[in-house]
Formats: sequence, C-alpha cells, structure tokens
Amino acid sequence: MNEKTIANNKRFQDQLTSLRKLAQPFFLPLEQSSGWNFIWLLISLLFCVGGLVLFFLTTLIQIFERLQPILLEKYFGGVVGTVEFIWESWWGVFFIGIFLIGSLNFFNFRHQLRNKRWVHWVLLGVIVLMLLAVNGINAGIGFIARDLTNALVEKQETGFYRILGIYACCFAIALPIRVSQIFFTYKLGIIWREWLSNSLISDYMKNKAYYILNPNDEEATDVDNPDQRITDDTKAFTGQSLSFTLGIFDAFLTFSLNIIILWTISKTLTLSLFGYAAFATSVLIIAGKNLVRIDFDQLRFEADFRYGLVHIRDNAESIAFYSGEEPEKAETNRRLNEVVENFNLLIIWRVIIDVMRRSINYAGNFFPYLIMAIPYFAGEIDYGRFIQASFAFSMVEGSLFFVVNQIEELAKFTAGISRLEGFQSQVETISKKTEEPFKNSYLSNQSILIKNANLYPPGNNKPIINDLSLSINQNDSLLVVGPSGCGKTSLLRMISGLWQPANGTVERPKTGDLLFIPQKPYMILGSLREQLCYPTDQDKFSDEQLKSVLNEVNLSSLIKRYPDLTIKQDWPRILSLGEQQRLAFGRLLLNSPRFAVLDEATSALDINTEEHLYSLLKKRDLAVISVGHRPTLIDFHESILKLSGDGSWSLNSSSNYEFNRE
Repeated sequence: MNEKTIANNKRFQDQLTSLRKLAQPFFLPLEQSSGWNFIWLLISLLFCVGGLVLFFLTTLIQIFERLQPILLEKYFGGVVGTVEFIWESWWGVFFIGIFLIGSLNFFNFRHQLRNKRWVHWVLLGVIVLMLLAVNGINAGIGFIARDLTNALVEKQETGFYRILGIYACCFAIALPIRVSQIFFTYKLGIIWREWLSNSLISDYMKNKAYYILNPNDEEATDVDNPDQRITDDTKAFTGQSLSFTLGIFDAFLTFSLNIIILWTISKTLTLSLFGYAAFATSVLIIAGKNLVRIDFDQLRFEADFRYGLVHIRDNAESIAFYSGEEPEKAETNRRLNEVVENFNLLIIWRVIIDVMRRSINYAGNFFPYLIMAIPYFAGEIDYGRFIQASFAFSMVEGSLFFVVNQIEELAKFTAGISRLEGFQSQVETISKKTEEPFKNSYLSNQSILIKNANLYPPGNNKPIINDLSLSINQNDSLLVVGPSGCGKTSLLRMISGLWQPANGTVERPKTGDLLFIPQKPYMILGSLREQLCYPTDQDKFSDEQLKSVLNEVNLSSLIKRYPDLTIKQDWPRILSLGEQQRLAFGRLLLNSPRFAVLDEATSALDINTEEHLYSLLKKRDLAVISVGHRPTLIDFHESILKLSGDGSWSLNSSSNYEFNRE
C-alpha cells in the first residue's frame, strides 16, 4: 500500500471520527458507547421498523381478504404473493428474528437513552417508518402500472378506469405520509440543532474559552469565525446529516423492495445495473474529491466577508469620524474578491461533476430498452411487464446512484464536518486547559497575593514584569502607573486570572468578588436594566434601587430620557464614553464586589466627577486597584506601583510619591 493510499485512508478515518463526535452524542453518549454501538442501534432501528411494517401489512391483507377478497386478488395480487412467500419460507423466521434482535438491542441500551435521547430515536423511527410506507406504496405502484399498461394495450376500458382509480388512491394515501415525514424530519433537525448549538455555546462560554480562543487569529487557533460555526455550520450539519441518513435509509428500502421484483423479471438487467452503478459511482467519487477542499475554502471566505461587514456596522461611528470609507471599502472588496475567485473555481468543478453525473444518468435510461427489448420482441414478456421492469430499474438505479446524485451536497457536508468538528475540538481542548489551575488559588480571607511572579505576553519572550511580589487586602488601594505600553493592563489581566505568570503564584478572590472595569466599558445587547445589573441577575434589584444608583453616579438625566428601564437601545452608540464610564461605576456599586480593578475607568470624566465616583467606592469599603495617568488619582490610593516596561518595578507609598507625567 503506497503512502498516498495510506494518507487517503487516514483522512477518511479522521472524517468518520469527526462525524461520530458530532452526531453520536445526540443519540447515544459518546463516553459510554462506541461507534459500533451507534451503528448497531441504527441497524436495529431498521430491524424494528421493518418488522413492524411487515406485521402491519400482514394484518391489513387479512382484513381485506375478509372484506374484499376479489379486489385484493385482482389488483394487489403481487403484494399478497410477496407477503405470503415471506411467511411460507425462511424469510418469515428471519424477519421475526431481526425484529426481536433490534428490540432487545434497544432494551440493552435503555440506560444510555435517558435525558430524552429516547425521544430522538422515536422520532427517527417514525420517519423511517414513513419512508418504508412510501416505498412500499411505490413498489405496489409498479404492479399497478403493469396492469394499467396491459389494460390500455388490450383496450379493457372498464378495467382501465378501475385500476386508474386505485392508482389515484395510492397517491392520495402516499401524500399525507410524505408530508408528515417531511414535518418530522424538520422537527428532529431543529431539536438536534438546538441541542448541538447549546452544547457548543456551553463549552465556548465555559472557563473563558471564548477569550483564549482568538476568533481572528486562524494561524494560532486554526479556527475562524466561531459565530458562523455555531450558527450556519450547525444548521447545515444537522440538516444535511438527517438528509443523508434518511436518504441512505430511503435508498436501502427502495433497493430492498424493488431488487426482488427486478430480479424476477430479468437477471441480466439486474447484473448489468450493478456493474454500471459500481463503475459510475467510483468515477464520480474520485472526481469529486476537489469539491471538498474548495467548499471548505468557500465557507471560510463567505464567513470572513460577512464578518467584515459586521465590523463596519459595529464601528460605524468611528469610521464616520475618520472618514475612513475608502480603506474600509478596499478591505471589504478584498474579502469579496476572495469569495468570487474561489466561487469561480467552484463553478468549474461543479459543472464538471454535473456533466459527468448527467451523462451517467442519461446513459442509464437506455439499459432497460437495450436489454428488455429482446425478450419483449421474442414474446416472452408482455408490454406491462416491460413497463414494470423499466419502473423497477429506475427505482433501483436511483438507490444505487444515491451517492452520485448527492456528490455536490456531500462535498459541502464533508467540508462542514471538518469546520464544525475542528471548532468543537478546539473549544473542548481549551476548556479543559482552563479548568487546570493557572498557578492560582482562591483564599478564604479574600485577598490578592502575588509572589515572585514573572509575566510575559503570549508568544513573546520579552518580560513585562520580573519577580513581582505584592499583597492587596480588604480596603487597600493601589494605583499602577508607568509609561504607555509598560504592561499596566497586562498586570490587571494577570490579577483577574486571564493571563498566567511564567513563574511564581497569584492568589486571588473567587469569581464574583472581583470586578473589572476597562477604559471603554462593555455594553451588552439588552435593556438599561440589564446594563446596570450585568453580570448579576436583573431580578435581584428593584427599579428604585437602579434609579438610586443612577442618581449616585450623576446619570439622573438618563432616567429622564429613559424612564422605562426595560427599553432596549444601541447603548454604545447612544451613550457618550463618559456616560458609559459612569454607568459602569453604577454597575460596580450594584454588584458590590470586594475588589474593583479599574483600567483608566475615569479617563473620559472631569476631575470633579472622578473624585465623586472614587469617594463612592471608598464609602463601600472596596479594595481598589487602578491604572491611570492623572496625578489626581494619587489622592484615592494608599500605594503606588510603578512599572518601567523592561520588567523592573517599584512600590511606593502615595504620601511620598511624586507623580511625573509619563
């Protein structure tokens, strides 16, 4: 076996592993069951459904034999004969056996089907049952088409119209079954999508994985546009997974019900079909390999283009102030060109595949005529049997060419699996890493203690801080100063637990007892009430409390403008930076943490407002760590930590520290 074959086999195995990791947990716990268990349950589902349909069909025939035996024998003799043949031969024992095996298998896995997983299997079983019912009707239509054609040839007018009425009844019965199958398929698809999206969001938001996973640095994380992967890719994956799974079931059922009919009519036609299908499928699968890579790139380029437009929308005011329309347009056009160039390549390969597929399908139309013409002209079969053979051939051909007919969708599906499973694996890996201690521990005495910590920026060996030792207790206040770029914000990241020191330890309070306020406060997508309460539950505070806090931080004008606190607005655009900073202080007062970390949180405020806000913090007995450049900040802090930018630092008392303009 050469290296290329080995590499292809490995890629195929990796793809199957990725598919299993994404699909199996919805139906069967991944950690408690193997992939073979999952496949065996899918087969068992077919066993159960097949057995139920056979029992139902047998019961239905017995009822008609009592009520309308002549009608049953005359127009459904083929169906009755097939069912009688099954029960009179070893096939009857076989169907009973597989039904019992399938049922026992589900019984053995009953503990793994908790947490409503049994609902997913029931829905899938109902869909497969409806597929089997429709295929059964289609198989019966083959016999009806035979009799209808013979009635036309023999000019039996009365019999023709009677058979035509039965033909219409078959379609009338099949239509609601097919519509119901489509409904339940969509229903199962949205349940699966909701489950998978919630699972991804849970991992994405757990232990700050969303922060560690840089969405725009594909080189570092191998993941681009998490928003698209959670939205579009999950939607495509669940929909296409169900489509292909049910398509395979449908193809299998179509093949099973029609191959016997085709074999009894012409063994030569059946064997010719097998050989032709094997050749055509192999050719198209080999030719379709390039589509997977191109479709993968198309998904990424489309997501990058969309993200660029979202970026313009989110930063519309800043772009307008700069009059930066030209560079923004150039960057957007660059992303659009990537979409167009890759899609042009995609067009070429889609046309090539489509031409090959259509040529194969057109060529398949000649087989029944070439092979069945000989026995027909020899008088061995009548014209109705000729038509039935052609009908059965087309049904079996469609089932055998399922992969061929879906080659383009299969390429998209394969590309989507790679993107979605890659994102899932990255999130899980990062989530597990963040669960490990970052040399941090929580103290019951609610203090921040840094011992001999060395801090480096990610991916850089130049130290920001060397051998820092620092203790901040309840009611302490520390001001961090230094030139721009010296690592002040990086220190706050380390204190907040976002960055890990290379050496030493950082001991800090538990989550909820430390609140960080950046220079540009975070404004959520929500109401004014939700803005103030974030990240605490909004039901914890009354309107009076919220309005009181707004008055405390000098935002009484906001109450007048928006007396209804549940109103939702584009707050980052409506509120000035100064108003946002005051609102952030209101948020801080409501959450009442033990430690407040402020990164130039008053830079947009006048000195009097700054003094007022810091005095509010002092009254609350909070420990405060601030970063700032204003000399006035010294009055609100007991200690001054000065960073130099080369790793060195000095700790001074505010009473004997002289503030130099950095």
